[in-house]
Amino acid sequence: MAYFDASNPSQGASFAHSAAPVFSSETSSFSAFGAKAAQYDTHSVVYYEGDPSKRLYELVKGSVMLYKLLPDGRRQVVEVLRPGDIFGLAGSDEYDCTAETLTEAEVNEIDLKQVERSNELQRTLSTCLTNQMRVLHEHAVLLGRKSAVERVASFLMHLVPDRGGIGCVGPDNEEQDGFDLHLHMTRQEIADYLGLTIETVSRVVSDLKRRGVIRVDKADKIHLNKVCSLCQMTGMH
Repeated sequence: MAYFDASNPSQGASFAHSAAPVFSSETSSFSAFGAKAAQYDTHSVVYYEGDPSKRLYELVKGSVMLYKLLPDGRRQVVEVLRPGDIFGLAGSDEYDCTAETLTEAEVNEIDLKQVERSNELQRTLSTCLTNQMRVLHEHAVLLGRKSAVERVASFLMHLVPDRGGIGCVGPDNEEQDGFDLHLHMTRQEIADYLGLTIETVSRVVSDLKRRGVIRVDKADKIHLNKVCSLCQMTGMH
């Protein structure tokens, strides 16, 4: 998952139109197979739910969300993609969700018929989709068992490169454990991803601010005062 630009204040860095930088890549596995590169503006639809599934896509730069709409108009964001992720693989002749960009994005497109003819490409797909399956399992746990605070904390922690999760060794300097996040998702989009209402997301963010865990600089900019403190609120400890 990737939702924000991220920068570490100690590095003085800023990464525009990119997901969390640790996941960014200048190379794309699809490019080696003659994929067609396409550019999309912010909030452009790559394909709609129900469209004929004719291509597979690889996100090279930017961020894309996949979502499903219920008959009454409610939306569930099922995945937020980061550079290197593959999407568009359907179990039928139609796409089962809508793919919409959250930022300006570069996407590689490849015809499904070419996938069927290439064993090497199929092996590449297998590796990428196995990794994405792990992310979806984590999201299922988040939706099914975590409290609102744990969901928001997990959402924010996932955006901090090399922190949290199994094997995390903590900060290099406990006195300088802050981190800056620049949101590319609206509060409503975050709510639709976490299975919460926008009011609940806003309440949790306000509570984290009151407790000194985060600082809200602007509507789209959040500073984590201490990453370890937020990590302890994810329900994983």
